Amino acid sequence: MPWLRRTRDRLRPLDEAAAYARCHGDRDESVRIVKLPPRRARYDLLATGEEIRRHFEERIDSREGDQLPAPLSP
Repeated sequence: MPWLRRTRDRLRPLDEAAAYARCHGDRDESVRIVKLPPRRARYDLLATGEEIRRHFEERIDSREGDQLPAPLSP
């Protein structure tokens, strides 16, 4: 029965000022919104995931056959 479906009211997106007003009421002069610059990277990455994988494979390939663990017996 399609005529019984209720259409949902779509909520409009709120900007920061409207969200603050809704949560905390009217804003006084002690509250102001400031735009912060984007954060800088905390550290440079030493290696990418691909480099780490390649080095790991090289370490595995360089192992000697006698260093591998013995297979488990059933």
